[in-house]
Amino acid sequence: MDQEQIRQKIASFPRWHYQFDLAGNLTPIYREKWIIRHRERKRYFFEPVVDLLGGSLKGKRVLDLGCNAGFWSLNAAEAGADFVLGVDGRQMHVDQANFVFEVKGIDPSRYQFDVGNIYEYDFAAKGPFDIVFCFGLMYHIAKPFGLIEMISAINADILVIDTGIIRMPGSFVRYRYESTSDPRATMEYDLVSSPSKEAIRDMVRPFGYKAVTLRPQFRDYVGSRRYELGLRRAFLCAKKSDLANLKAPVEGWEEPMRWYHWPAWTGYRLVQAARRASLPGFRTPT
Repeated sequence: MDQEQIRQKIASFPRWHYQFDLAGNLTPIYREKWIIRHRERKRYFFEPVVDLLGGSLKGKRVLDLGCNAGFWSLNAAEAGADFVLGVDGRQMHVDQANFVFEVKGIDPSRYQFDVGNIYEYDFAAKGPFDIVFCFGLMYHIAKPFGLIEMISAINADILVIDTGIIRMPGSFVRYRYESTSDPRATMEYDLVSSPSKEAIRDMVRPFGYKAVTLRPQFRDYVGSRRYELGLRRAFLCAKKSDLANLKAPVEGWEEPMRWYHWPAWTGYRLVQAARRASLPGFRTPT
């Protein structure tokens, strides 16, 4: 494609969520402050994965769930991944991703972008995958444990989750309503979920993952206020890779107790104690 064709193609899309440099032509990201946000997120959770794997993704197959315009898929390909599969629910995003990869000159045999529902897509036909990206997806779904179960079935080693969380001590998932009329929002029901940090750990553990919470080391929090407030975190989970070799800083799982947590926290602990004591009415279902 020549320069004019590239510029016309860029302009044909009503919105760009990420900024790409396409042969010297910058895509018009709809929130300019997110240029900093995405740069800092790359340092936060993408670069530590590459470093953990020896500085390259060579030999790795990567799955990018909710791939949008292929920003993270492109980073994986440029880091040496053998193959990247991106799946998104919106045709526009898949068209953008294919366009980006074409202009970037990525060998077509190394990537594929498909429109699909993640609960219906046949990932087994394309897997297994050494690395799975789950970025900005979990808080748009109602069944987070089911998502982890689905991912685990086709994931051989590393799962990276970047999601909004609730700052609640203990293992909790909070449900809230989100409009199905917004195509950027919920994927299945108008009920969506936000987990606590400990809930993430508890959801991945049954599938053989060890996990850590990465501590944000942002140099600039412009566009990333939720990370600064502790309301969004990235989690690095691994089945095979030794997380002891991770050089990036991590933080504890326990969330500090605050006065407004006491009612829910006290009730939770009482119910847990009653179940352990097998009191009538509190027996664990069998």
